[in-house]
Amino acid sequence: MPSAVRRYLGRLSGPLLDRIDIRVAVPRVTTGMLRAADGQTPSTASARRTVLDARRRMRTRLQGTGWTRNAEVTGSWLRDEGRAATGATDLLDRGLDLGTLTMRGWDRVMRLAWTMADLGGDDRPERRHVERALALRTAL
Repeated sequence: MPSAVRRYLGRLSGPLLDRIDIRVAVPRVTTGMLRAADGQTPSTASARRTVLDARRRMRTRLQGTGWTRNAEVTGSWLRDEGRAATGATDLLDRGLDLGTLTMRGWDRVMRLAWTMADLGGDDRPERRHVERALALRTAL
């Protein structure tokens, strides 16, 4: 991580950083990177279909709750027994116990994990979704 980014992040308070769900460094694109691309990047139409399918899954799952998106659900809904796959939240629970993750952070990671599951066409978050969501939250 460049020192300028490190200095900037050092100025942000913990409670403010706790409200940022995704932290990822985006490197500058070079011509070499463009030439080395293997064509596996999804088309705009394909990405749009994936997002629309994920939003449909959210709406269907949340029907009757008053919510339509993962970002709107309450922490108590997220933490309800059986929502996530068995063992999926073990990493988050450990972080909470150790004090490296706040309750707000736990909820925010799970909202992102639900979105990852929806984008992947899965019924609920599994450990891999939680790991990815946590990695995106702690990147940088």
